Amino acid sequence: MRNLVSSSLPKLPSSEMAAAAGGVALALGGWWEEVNGSPAWQDGAFFSLSAAYALVSAVALVQLIRIQLRVPEFGWTTQKVFHLMNFIVNGVRAVVFGLHAHVFLFQSKVYTLVLLELPGLLFFSTYTLLVLFWAEIYHQAKNLPTGKLRIIYIAVNSFIYVIQVCIWIYLGITDNPLVELVCKIFISVVSFVALLGFLIYGGRLFFMLRRFPIESKGRRKKLYEVGTVTAICFTCFLIRCIVVSILTWFLLLSSCVFFFSTLKHF
Repeated sequence: MRNLVSSSLPKLPSSEMAAAAGGVALALGGWWEEVNGSPAWQDGAFFSLSAAYALVSAVALVQLIRIQLRVPEFGWTTQKVFHLMNFIVNGVRAVVFGLHAHVFLFQSKVYTLVLLELPGLLFFSTYTLLVLFWAEIYHQAKNLPTGKLRIIYIAVNSFIYVIQVCIWIYLGITDNPLVELVCKIFISVVSFVALLGFLIYGGRLFFMLRRFPIESKGRRKKLYEVGTVTAICFTCFLIRCIVVSILTWFLLLSSCVFFFSTLKHF
């Protein structure tokens, strides 16, 4: 049967196959250039992202209201603060994508960088708060002290925001491309810290829950929830870390090439 099928297929010369592959590549390249240069396609993509983030923000707000109505006596718990921050960070992203046409029109480049990078910092604070919530559960289950966890969370976030604000202030004073590289390296390090947090405490909580019998539906659901959220958040921060690192290396190489080319002219 294999011989019959192979003999029935038309055999193209290698040159024709290469030409066909080249034609497909040119067609895809032309399609991408058309999409990349089309304001209508770009507006559609940005407005779709804005709508998606607005939907996630609305869901977080609804969850916050539901929890507050169900247990108002507990005050601002970690879970409520998480939903509030999730509402804020996705709302900010929705506004930035919705007003994308005005984001790059500032006279000073630092304002554009603030609008583009601030949601990433808020995203880091939001999901490291989830890591804090899991760490508190894990420490309580193991009879370990939990008092220093919140202090560590506040200290790490305060340090990151202070460093980022200092970078923004310096870029506002002097537009230095080297500082932009430092900023991207800093964002990559921040993403790496977040993925480590999810790997350590998400993994610990997941394997701790697996040791208990999971006959009950609620415990099985919690195990699935912790495992899924840990895998998704770890993957997201890992991809962000890799993409920013690759972009940083490209910018660094292009800066080095430009530097050596200018030296040759002298």
